[in-house]
Amino acid sequence: MIYKYDPYQLIAGTDEAGRGCLAGPVVAASVILPKGRYYRKLNDSKLLNPRLRESLYKEITSTAISWKVVFKSHHIIDTINILNATHEAMYEAALCLDPRPEILLVDGNSFKKDSSIPYECKVNGDAIYAPIAAASILAKVSRDHFMARLSRHKKYRVYGWSENKGYATSSHIEAIKNFGFSDLHRKSFIVKSLQLSLFSKKQ
Repeated sequence: MIYKYDPYQLIAGTDEAGRGCLAGPVVAASVILPKGRYYRKLNDSKLLNPRLRESLYKEITSTAISWKVVFKSHHIIDTINILNATHEAMYEAALCLDPRPEILLVDGNSFKKDSSIPYECKVNGDAIYAPIAAASILAKVSRDHFMARLSRHKKYRVYGWSENKGYATSSHIEAIKNFGFSDLHRKSFIVKSLQLSLFSKKQ
């Protein structure tokens, strides 16, 4: 269930998708929803089926006061680490909002300490606060579309990204064992289910 949170004049929510993936970008979205509008079945994107996410994505992007989606590549993730890349994506998305929010609700327990926008961190906020839930849907759908497009490319087809979206599924791990890493895998990630030797295989 999504609860309203409206003690401020202008509120934005921000969330990410793909933070725990082995390949591809991390994607963040920020969004300001119109006051008083009810979005039926709005919830954490992970709790929604793909068809409902797609429907809500269209509704949110067509009715939001302002919204922005930002991608941070695997190169950036490997350079500044996934946490910093996630914060940078969220912050950049929030800074692009017009009008500028007076408060930013951030999914999670940390954010940029030097943010010029006042913020509050909300653990599991994507299941509680409507603006964060909306942001989670925009980020998730945008990233899923991106990974699905990549999976149609001949050199990435073997990894099954249209289904696993780059997450560490058994089939994705097996593909890495068989074919090595692609140029879009995050080399800084070490997953318990992979042997460390895999990270130097076929490089």
